[in-house]
Amino acid sequence: MTIPTSGDPEIDRALAQLAAQTAHLEEVGRRLETARGRGVAADGQVTVEVLPSGGLASVRIAPRAMRLGSEALSDALMEAARQAEEDVSAQTFAATQTLFEDGGRRVGQGRAGGAAIGL
Repeated sequence: MTIPTSGDPEIDRALAQLAAQTAHLEEVGRRLETARGRGVAADGQVTVEVLPSGGLASVRIAPRAMRLGSEALSDALMEAARQAEEDVSAQTFAATQTLFEDGGRRVGQGRAGGAAIGL
């Protein structure tokens, strides 16, 4: 991205900071869009993937998992779903945590501690 210049060093510095913050926010957004939590249970026979919203992305049940019986299969699905939710939560936390690096100055803080951009 080309950063316009104003000729005023203070404004140019603010524009460069805003451009860097915008690029970082876009990267975090991409990471959140592609995040998928994955959980596996019953010795790999059951796999569940979830989206950051908590919605199911996929459920895979190996043919031999059908021999587990309904209760064991249900337990395996629940365990895999729990693991997948924990996984996607960790991914989204890690992605958004980068917004607060550098003592809160990454996004939302200016030099004097004031808001650089309205978030």
